[in-house]
Amino acid sequence: MNFFDFQTSYDSRGLNAVIWLPVVFALLVVMLPKGDKGQIRVATLIAMLLDMGLAIWAFLRFQPGGREFQLEFRMPWINEIGVSYHLGVDGLAVSLVLLTGVLGPLVVLSSWSFVQERVKEFHLALLLLQTAMMGALCSVDTLLFYVFFEAMLVPMYLLIGVWGSEERQMAAMKFFLYTLVGSLLMLVAMLAVYFIAQPAGARTFDYAQLYNGLMAASREVSQCLKAGGEAGCDPTGLSATGAALLRFGPYMFFAFALAFAIKVPMFPVHTWLPDAHVQAPVAGSIVLAGVMLKMGTFGFWRFAVPLFPTVARHWQTPIAVLSVIGIVYGALMCLAQRDIKKLIAYSSVSHLGFCMLGIIAFTKEGASGSAYQMLNHGVSTGALFLLFGMLYERRHARLMSEYGGIAKVMPIYSAFFLIITFSSIAVPGTNGFVGEFLVLLGAFKSGLPLWFGVLAGTAVVLGAAYMLWMVQRVFFGPLANPENKGLKDLNKREFFTALPFVIMVLVMGLKPQPFLDVLAPSTDRYVARALWASDEGHLNEQQVKVRVRPNPAGPAGAPAIAPPPPTPVLGMPVIPTLRQMPPRIMQAPGQRQP
Repeated sequence: MNFFDFQTSYDSRGLNAVIWLPVVFALLVVMLPKGDKGQIRVATLIAMLLDMGLAIWAFLRFQPGGREFQLEFRMPWINEIGVSYHLGVDGLAVSLVLLTGVLGPLVVLSSWSFVQERVKEFHLALLLLQTAMMGALCSVDTLLFYVFFEAMLVPMYLLIGVWGSEERQMAAMKFFLYTLVGSLLMLVAMLAVYFIAQPAGARTFDYAQLYNGLMAASREVSQCLKAGGEAGCDPTGLSATGAALLRFGPYMFFAFALAFAIKVPMFPVHTWLPDAHVQAPVAGSIVLAGVMLKMGTFGFWRFAVPLFPTVARHWQTPIAVLSVIGIVYGALMCLAQRDIKKLIAYSSVSHLGFCMLGIIAFTKEGASGSAYQMLNHGVSTGALFLLFGMLYERRHARLMSEYGGIAKVMPIYSAFFLIITFSSIAVPGTNGFVGEFLVLLGAFKSGLPLWFGVLAGTAVVLGAAYMLWMVQRVFFGPLANPENKGLKDLNKREFFTALPFVIMVLVMGLKPQPFLDVLAPSTDRYVARALWASDEGHLNEQQVKVRVRPNPAGPAGAPAIAPPPPTPVLGMPVIPTLRQMPPRIMQAPGQRQP
């Protein structure tokens, strides 16, 4: 074996280490004495530090000019139904893997002294949750993605329901039921895609095969709807796959979209989030805000829009309306809060509305801003929950009225909180500014009405209002409450736990280009797939961008991915009411000149 073969083999197994290293250490934690809390914490911290190192390695090994999915590993799993253990990362996935890896050790440090009961079980839940999140981000097989996507529910349910606050069981049950219902609908839609995208005997759950198998059918449906005008599409000339996609495509899209909208969460399926955040321990809130909510936006980016581009374009305006409502509603709800943790929770609804607006704008600027905002939100909102958790550990009070003037006794803590606040309200020079600016620019350049961008822009002002109002009441003014006078500033562990967040805010705000370069190929492909077959003049150029081309050879011994089989040309009757989708879905969003 020469050096290049060795390097390829080494790279192909790197993602396995990223995913399964926490499980290996979880087995070690199981064998440790239950009462030895120090060893349990240290072992978990070492696991998360090693996992962070592997995540950084994966990010540095990713080549933006290379294949779409890199560091691939593939092996057979359930051959009878075409399920493989197929891993790989694109630019967005590897960036979220980096974010997940960096947050891992900080989550452990954040709960170092806060969690004193059932310490072993708590850290086992953290390790298993880390594996599930990494696995979902690295999965290229759709059923494998679903397995990891569902696996996240159990440890997070336990984190909220066992180690949360007074109403933790209600919040945990609400979180579990909301996300489970959406996930089961997505599974049904996933099975439908599995049967429709490929003929019998050649079916597989591999993402490349499913997507490539629907490409020609998506073009057929687009052209048919365009030619049919107001009368609708005549399915008699469509292939079997095209006719099935015309008939069932809207249902499948809504199943995927609902599952991911709940996870984001979008308005109006967001109501589980404030309860979950308020009742969760600080570690649970950091993981939930930092990574798990991104599974929703990641799902829209990877599955819902690319697999059903025609339906996604048709419903672009309604989804954008819900995104803007979420942005403004979340900001207004923050102004009404007196509970600091609930205020931070509702700010997530607003900030993730920006992510969804960028995704649904179908422009390069909007998609780039959305991807960057996913990373920003994990840093800034995760840091807000971390810092408030440190204050809550001292005072065990969430209401703003309990505080006031604490900058006088906790100057370092107050400085850190103020920097993170600047990030949350998108002050230039911080990471939040880059993401929100690109999203708004993309919204203005899209075919959406101008007022979408204007309304979203008002939330930037509202964000500054509610965050600075909270900072003023908590940190400044007279130190009136006697219980606040004896508060201690950050100790060394807390200081070095919060410092990385401050560094990330400044680095990503002042030097965003390295991250945007890694995201750029994924952004280009996402926009091309969203607009697939909407412009005949650029069809060949689009097809080069949109086709998923995994490594055909894979690691040594892995079966190659075959090209998608030709779509059989057969007619299929269609439900008349689903033929009436307006012809505007055929048109790519117009580009308004700045």
